[in-house]
Amino acid sequence: MTPPAIEIRAVRKEYDSGRPALADLDLEVAAGEALAVLGRSGSGKSTLLNLIAGLDRPSTGTVTVAGLCLDGLGEAELARFRRERIGMVFQFFHLLDDLTVADNVLLPAQLAGAPRALARRRAAELLERLGIARHAAAFPGRLSGGERQRVAVARALMNRPALLLADEPTGALDSASAADVRDLLVGLHREGQSIVLVTHDAALARDCATRTIELVDGRIAHDSRIAHDGRAEAGA
Repeated sequence: MTPPAIEIRAVRKEYDSGRPALADLDLEVAAGEALAVLGRSGSGKSTLLNLIAGLDRPSTGTVTVAGLCLDGLGEAELARFRRERIGMVFQFFHLLDDLTVADNVLLPAQLAGAPRALARRRAAELLERLGIARHAAAFPGRLSGGERQRVAVARALMNRPALLLADEPTGALDSASAADVRDLLVGLHREGQSIVLVTHDAALARDCATRTIELVDGRIAHDSRIAHDGRAEAGA
């Protein structure tokens, strides 16, 4: 039986003062599901994403991703977890400008110690699949915003992650480039990729996700399934 992509149980995240960033949160995301996380600034979206990625730790509660409980893992083990099981796409790409497109995509495989020939073949396949193979030898600064985000997605998929995390992936793009990235996320999900998308854009969530949750003050205020015709259906 395939384990859930994410299991979060009774998670609370507190910082030095004020209300908790997340308050006794329970969330389960099935393998192959595309979840969009909505909410105002300060609602807990980024905190939730950081906990799933193992970039932060809960004050209390447990976080399990792709069958691996993150509780108690050391920093080296968490880094290995991110390399092997998580792909991350950010609003501002985070590409290395002094590396070519191909070398940016290859980087996760190199960090994971993958055989060079296999890694190069995988990178070439991803660049072709995402429509940017012609830019393999170019540097990121020569590309449009939409093209750079496609490179970032290729890099995130390099190690065949169980889960793709996308943090405002269209936030820095013009409308045409944003539409390209939206279509790309839709296609990845149709191929079975598990996705968690953090966004403030309700239209992007509706188009890309099969389920949305809205966070308010660190709690899930709404949990809805997205019907095939784009309508939201009330969830738990």
